[in-house]
Amino acid sequence: MIWLKRFNNFIKIASSYIISRLTHQVIHWGRPLAVSIEPTNHCNLSCLECPSGIRELSRARGYMDASLFRSVIGQLSPYLSYLSLYFQGEPFLNSGFFDSIQYARSKKIYVSTSTNGHFLTPGNAESIIKSGLNRLIISLDGTDQESYASYRVGGNFEKVTEGIRQLVKIKKELNSRTPSIVIQFLVLKTNQHQIKEIKHLGKQLRVDKVVIKTAQFNHFQNGNPLMSDIPEYSRYSLTNSPAQYQIKNHLPNACFRMWSGCVFTWDGKVVPCCFDKDASYTLGNMQKESFHEIWRSRGYHDFRAKILKSRKSIAICNNCTQTF
Repeated sequence: MIWLKRFNNFIKIASSYIISRLTHQVIHWGRPLAVSIEPTNHCNLSCLECPSGIRELSRARGYMDASLFRSVIGQLSPYLSYLSLYFQGEPFLNSGFFDSIQYARSKKIYVSTSTNGHFLTPGNAESIIKSGLNRLIISLDGTDQESYASYRVGGNFEKVTEGIRQLVKIKKELNSRTPSIVIQFLVLKTNQHQIKEIKHLGKQLRVDKVVIKTAQFNHFQNGNPLMSDIPEYSRYSLTNSPAQYQIKNHLPNACFRMWSGCVFTWDGKVVPCCFDKDASYTLGNMQKESFHEIWRSRGYHDFRAKILKSRKSIAICNNCTQTF
């Protein structure tokens, strides 16, 4: 019955989005299909383009407590199909992380998370598998310590790869189909020569998938030494007048994410999407309001209306890859 309710919710979201695009008026039915929840915005590394890692976030740091997490999931679970248990920071630093996964899975929600891989101890590997986590994305931006640590400052390549080996081994021992183990390789100027090597390493480590991903840069207009010069693996292109970089993607006055989901920060703020890393466009707070009040608020309506009218006027949209 819950899958029927979620399917009906998808129809409501999709149809209202299509009507909104055709009429250029905000029509919105349904509840979120997919959301991200931030266990913490603390991190153990200092990755060069990560606002959390290089301490550029202006918002407070902390950890989502269990009661807030359960409140969010409790209000969304009848309609929610997908949860990304990650936003900024390293999720494994939250001591209640595995309990959060188990609680979301008990509501029959597909759960994915992303990690820098430094906490894949044998004990944690067993907990990951037994929690029911559906997908684990592990960032591995290099095939040796030099290229890896040139971006993942403070990271240990051997520790991460050994953790992956342990996780694959224990998953097999427990005869578990989950989680799907994904290596994510962020293409940079410092590692772009290793694309073939990372695919080979993924096979050696026996992970389920290797994903090659283009890099996002917070300040891209004047270029960045880390920006790949292989056009296929760069989100940006150089313009002639003025001589600045711009994102390649066309930004239509539409965004399905504004109809289908949102992001929750560790302290309960509701923000439009994962590009709002500093919660500059906070639309409500789950510690003060119900989700229904926030989702149907005048502020949310006006934000969606602005998307339909002039998406480029919204700062976080100017570095976005969403084109639908």
